Amino acid sequence: MNASQITIAVSIVILAVVALLLYRKGWRKEQKGLTPIAGLAFGFILAGIVFSEERFISYGLMGVGVVLAIVDIIKQTRRNKPDNASG
Repeated sequence: MNASQITIAVSIVILAVVALLLYRKGWRKEQKGLTPIAGLAFGFILAGIVFSEERFISYGLMGVGVVLAIVDIIKQTRRNKPDNASG
């Protein structure tokens, strides 16, 4: 195994441990789980990490993941914004 493969393996193990801890601890009541768009963004970013040998594919997948995450953040802020138009 070369250095990049070791880095990928360590990253995946760390992400799996964090996901396991969050799953076992449970979410607080005021926190909600991942939205489908956020889950898809997370998947694209993980795929970008896995395919790091091919830089064009890797950067493309990570870019799609970041764009989806930004779209999800914008949708969440618009949904939670109070309506002050009534006066």
